[in-house]
Amino acid sequence: MAQQPDEPSIEAGAHTPWTANSTDSPILPEDLLLLLFQPESGVIAGENTLFYVLAGAVLADLALHESVAMTTTRTGSVNVEAVREKAPPSDEILLSAWEYVSEKPRGVQTVLAAIGPRLRHPLLERLIARGDIRRENRKVLGFFNTTVLEDSQNGRRAVLLKEVRDVLVDSTEPTPRIAALAALLWASRALPQFDPYIPWNTAVIKRAQELEHGNWGAGATSEAVTRTMTAVIINSVISTAAVASPNQ
Repeated sequence: MAQQPDEPSIEAGAHTPWTANSTDSPILPEDLLLLLFQPESGVIAGENTLFYVLAGAVLADLALHESVAMTTTRTGSVNVEAVREKAPPSDEILLSAWEYVSEKPRGVQTVLAAIGPRLRHPLLERLIARGDIRRENRKVLGFFNTTVLEDSQNGRRAVLLKEVRDVLVDSTEPTPRIAALAALLWASRALPQFDPYIPWNTAVIKRAQELEHGNWGAGATSEAVTRTMTAVIINSVISTAAVASPNQ
């Protein structure tokens, strides 16, 4: 299929590397996809709206590193634009999104729809290459080959899940990254699938909604701009996902 004019390229350009995090470190959408992977069944939770949620995680990652900013138009809509004063991201997935919004300011939901559809495959391949998920080939009925995904048991998913649980269940004050991750997990509408480890109850829902609106805790006062941007992104994910899959 020919690339559409507004479709961002996934090719990394020749830019000064972004030094805010190591290129070997998992980016936020990788962590989110790893959490959404269900080891018991080998499937990814929330497939119906997954690309909106992963795209939201890309934008949230850029917001956490202050590589994008939000502007309000005269009509009251919110646009996202690249911050050019900082070096572009070195990670090719984040760079692709950054380059897309660097062309011109775009509405958050426009960005979600443009960058989201092509994220699942490369993110999953990264998780497999990193050793967080295993891909196994099996025979069904002794004849048909099939591919299944399994937990690698390296412990990284368990650590992430505990950090999210600490925030949602025990009200531990999160780091900005874990706050965004927990809020995105809520936005994915897959949180009930983590019960009973993360109980699906009123207290957890209330805490998730607080994170959704940027209420991360007293220690996050200095993160006001980032919290606001992340809240806008996550609310856009929620509203877009609700329209895309109203009965989920």
